[in-house]
Parts: sequence; C-alpha cells; structure tokens
Amino acid sequence: MGLSARLLLLTVFFVMVAELLIYTPSIARFRQAYLEDHLNRAHLATVALDAAPELGVSKGLGDEVLAQTGVHAIVLRAEGRHILVVRKEMPPAVDAIFDMRQGNFVMWIVDAFAALGQDENRIIRVLGPSPKGPETTIEVVLDESPMREAMYGYSNRILQLSIVISLITAGLVYLSLQLLLVRPMRRITDTMTSFREDPEDMSRALIPSTRSDEIGVAQRELAVMQEQLRAALRQKTRLATLGAAVAKINHDLRNSLSTAVLISDRLAEVDDPEVKKVTPRLYQSIDRAVELCSQTLNFVADATPPLKPVRFGLRELVAEAGESIRAVPDTAADTSASRQWLNGVPEEFEINADRQQLFRVFANLGENAFQAGGTNVRVSASANGDRVVIDVTDDGPGIPVKARHVLFRPFAGSARVGGTGLGLVIARDVMHAHGGEITLVHSRDDGTTFRLEFPAQPRGPATAP
Repeated sequence: MGLSARLLLLTVFFVMVAELLIYTPSIARFRQAYLEDHLNRAHLATVALDAAPELGVSKGLGDEVLAQTGVHAIVLRAEGRHILVVRKEMPPAVDAIFDMRQGNFVMWIVDAFAALGQDENRIIRVLGPSPKGPETTIEVVLDESPMREAMYGYSNRILQLSIVISLITAGLVYLSLQLLLVRPMRRITDTMTSFREDPEDMSRALIPSTRSDEIGVAQRELAVMQEQLRAALRQKTRLATLGAAVAKINHDLRNSLSTAVLISDRLAEVDDPEVKKVTPRLYQSIDRAVELCSQTLNFVADATPPLKPVRFGLRELVAEAGESIRAVPDTAADTSASRQWLNGVPEEFEINADRQQLFRVFANLGENAFQAGGTNVRVSASANGDRVVIDVTDDGPGIPVKARHVLFRPFAGSARVGGTGLGLVIARDVMHAHGGEITLVHSRDDGTTFRLEFPAQPRGPATAP
C-alpha cells in the first residue's frame, strides 16, 4: 500500500471519527427534541380541550386527540392536583419515567444510547413544564418504539452524510497531498534510486524546484549532496588511477632516481665551486622526488593501516621521532642543527598503541612543522580518564586560513609549495585506526598546535613488546 492510499484511508477514518464525535451529542439532542415536541403537542391538545363544551370530551374526540399527539394519556399537574385530561380506556403500565426539567448533557447522551440499545417497546412517561404557569406540569405516556425508529432514521441520515463528507474531504486532501507532497517525494525517491545505480551519470542528477517549503529545501539539499558525492567519487577515481599508475612506474622511477643519486655523488667530488653550489640543490630535489613517491605509494597502499598494539614508553618514541627528523637536512645550508625537538612527555608515561604507526604520526607532524618555518616543536602528553591526549606544538608562522578547510584532504591540504598534503592525511588515518582523532587546536602567528586523542586501550589485540 503506497503513501497515497494510506493518506486516503487515514483521511476517511479521521473524518468518520470526527463525525462520530459530532453524532454523539446530536442524537441526544434529537431525542430531547422528539420528547419536547410530544409535550408541546399535548399542551396544544389541552388548550383545545379547554375550549370544548362543558358537557365534556366525547370518546371519539379523545381518541382523535391521542392519535394526533401520539401518546396514550395526557395529564396536567397543578397546585398538587392531578387532572387527567384524556386517556385510553386501559392505559399500559409505565416502564420508565423521564423528567425533562432535570438532567444534564451526559445524562441525555446516556439515555439516548440506552434507547437505541433497546430491542423491545417500552412505555415511558415524560414530564415537562407547561406554558400555563411555572406551577403546572404536563405529562404524557407514550411508546418508545416510534422514537427509536425516528432515532434510527436520523442516525442513518447522519451516516450517509458522513460518508459523503468523508469521501469528498478525502478526495480533496488526496489530490492536494498528491500534488504538494506525494509526487515530489516520488520524484526524489526515483532520483535517489537512479543515482544509486550510476552516481557518476550527470543525466541522473536531480533538478531542484523553486519551492520555498520543506520539499523544496529537501530537493535543493539533495541536489547539492549528489553533486558533492559525484565530485568525491570523481576525485577518488582519479586517486585510484593515480595510485595504479604510480605503482606501475615505481620500479622505473626508483631506478632513475638511483642513477641520479650516483651522478650527484660523483658531482660532489668535483672541486668546481659552481658544481659544489648546485649539488645541495640537486640532493634536495632528489629527496623531494623520493619523498613524494614514497608518501603517495604509502597512502594508496595503506590508507587504513592494520594495528599491532604494544605497551611502550611514549617518551622514548617521541625522542626517536625527534632524532630522525633533526637528522634530515632542510635546505642547501643544513639547518637541522637549529631544530629544537622538546620532549615534554613524562618518563613513566606508557600507552598501548602501534609503535611504528604512531612513529609515523610524530614524524609527519614534526617534519611539517619544521618545513613550515618552525624551529621549536614541543610534545606533551596526559591521561584523561580512559583517553590519552597528546599535544604537538610548534612556533612556526601558522597555517594559512584557506589551507585549514582542506587540511586533511589528500593532495590539497599542504601549506607549502611542492608539498603533497599526505602527511596529515596519513596521521589522521592512523588515529582513526586507533579509534581516536587528530584535530587542529589553534593556528596563529606564534605557532600551531595539533592534538592527538585516542583510547588508552586501542583496537586490536595487544601483544607483548
């Protein structure tokens, strides 16, 4: 059953419920009006009989009056006296008495449904005020079956009218919802299904409408989401193609770089000042080429590294990462001696993590900090409950604002010329594999701080160091 059919049935159901709520007081009011009408007829009959000759009312006239009023007997009560105006020869016994001068809304509803629930004719006596005066009461004795039949007829007319109203209302609501809600939603779902079959097919894109309501907003947001997802898929496809291509030419490229290294070693032995001047730049270019190939291959082949967690001292690992970074020349004039790697991790601080993967994280963060112009990098660590928090702070010039939005995007998040932007991406993948996260705490003119946070007990089985 589709949404349209459900809406149609629900609308019919709700209209019928509303009609039932309206019918309940209506049938009670109908019964009350029916009895009041018979009291009024009886009053008119008494007025007519008062004008009759003094000789009294003949039997034929009395029967005619009772037939016209639809009752068995009419009685007036005045000043404590009962005056039998007219009656049949043998009035039946009374089964129930109803006083129209008393009662409330709930009582009238209960009496009405009690009358509808009877399956036999009851003789009822009805009392009501007489227009002759407040001290005068008029009573009638009548059959309940004619009233019940009239109530059934009234209920049948209400039911027929309710069905017609519910069908008309449901039809109008159905058409309105079909045009305003169901058809646009069906269009959105069809587009989503088509998009799932071939996300990169531009012809399957959703063309949003200019509606300003929630459906219009959903269409526009879906169109934007599809476009962003399509762009991400295109980028991932290009990255996959790039990884496959780099993997294929990796062997030849390494051979070419090895030849360049041998030639540069021979050039280093030449005493020509010009050669000595350009040789460091050649070293630097070759190192950058090797770094670019290595990081690209590592990222493509090991985007989500498997973990081999062990328990080890964090201070020792941070010291090793610092030594490895400071040992690499930065420019033609070796400035590695000016690099300060400040290890602020307590001596006894131990963690459970993959030592090799975490080494890559510190190495990447430190290398980025020094290459960005920083001279001092400080690493501090603390335990916050069942979480390990590590801050890596440098005194560099900070990360440009436009680079912060793509900081963890491969080949886009580098803030320096020639950078791949893979260092932070690899660090993020390592932290995600540990069930943690790497975040940029702040980046100002006086330095940048990255925070590493992960569970004290990482994912994966722990092994002995």
